Amino acid sequence: MSLRSPEFLSRSPASNAAFDALSHEIVAETASSLGRAGRRVEESLAELRACPADASERVERLKRAAEAVHAYFIQREICGLRRHQDVIREYGIPRQVLVRLGAS
Repeated sequence: MSLRSPEFLSRSPASNAAFDALSHEIVAETASSLGRAGRRVEESLAELRACPADASERVERLKRAAEAVHAYFIQREICGLRRHQDVIREYGIPRQVLVRLGAS
């Protein structure tokens, strides 16, 4: 299904400018949302790395990191970014986190 702008938006150049402004706002909010999700990944991974392997809170931090990475991957896919290998390498996402997401 394709979407068309309402007829009143395509009648005048001024209305096209309003439509372009809306498109700009949508793109800006999408980028901002992706940035916030990326920061949550960074923070949760930093907390996970700071936690000793035998600490009791490690499982909870691992869970939070997996949730943050999962949300980030979904946000990237919404933006049309489907390849996650570079992100996994860039953030240094541990295998323990990826396994929780279903990666083998």
